[in-house]
Amino acid sequence: MAVTSAFAAEPTEQVISVPGFADFIAVDGDAVWVTNKGRVERWSKTEKRAEVAMAHPCGAMAIAAGSLWVADCKDRTLNRIDLATAKITAVIPTGIAHPDGELNVVAGAGSIWVASDDKGVVARVDPASNSVTASVPVEADSSYLAFGFGSLWVVSGARQTVQKVDPATNSVVKTTKLGRQPGFLAAGEGGVWVQEQGDGTVARIDPETGDVAGRVKVDPSLKYGDIDTGGGKVWLRTTAGQTFVVIDPVSLAIRARVGKAAGSGALRYTPAGVWTSAHDVHTLSWWADPANIGN
Repeated sequence: MAVTSAFAAEPTEQVISVPGFADFIAVDGDAVWVTNKGRVERWSKTEKRAEVAMAHPCGAMAIAAGSLWVADCKDRTLNRIDLATAKITAVIPTGIAHPDGELNVVAGAGSIWVASDDKGVVARVDPASNSVTASVPVEADSSYLAFGFGSLWVVSGARQTVQKVDPATNSVVKTTKLGRQPGFLAAGEGGVWVQEQGDGTVARIDPETGDVAGRVKVDPSLKYGDIDTGGGKVWLRTTAGQTFVVIDPVSLAIRARVGKAAGSGALRYTPAGVWTSAHDVHTLSWWADPANIGN
């Protein structure tokens, strides 16, 4: 059982007002890109720096090859935005598996990956040609992705599984059963970390075997948060009780519960600070000095 460690001093939260529906976050240097209604925006800690119109940007985004990669749930496309010019440079008709927005785009093995069909397909996109080079068969209702430890990791909420995909063969090499309503996941800090939203737990997947290697009970439910890794910790955006939770990846102890409950939103770690969003109250937050959070 995970043991909560008391946090000596609450970190300072800098709150940034973002009109609309600020949700998913991608880190771009000292700023972040955020999905919003009908647009994606680039925000620093003090101001909005760019805005790009889209029909319905949705899901978590990826930054790779000098670009921001964003799914569009209305047009069912993958959009490429040049980081330097904040202009759309390619619209790729991949299809989108979950047009409700419960999905993410990831980068790895020289490719961009997005779940493209709820019947069970992940599209592999080559950023050199802006084209789909492979359609990877996965379990139905697979929409949550992460890339790490040389593999693509794919979660199916309905089937309650995480699948390990070998990018060398574009095939599933391991399927592991999970708890109720698995969702977003992150690869890093020695494991692949999956939110089991219906159980209020986070599962640690061994990246070599693909098996469940431990669990942390966090809250009664994790609907609908986000997760990231970095700095020797696992960072979990929650929806009840606090803004986010810090987990020790070795002991699986909860090291800190930070902030007040802020409803649904996203989270991304950087060495300088942690970004969180709270779309229901139209804010981004910056939590500085993450090395001291949870110590």
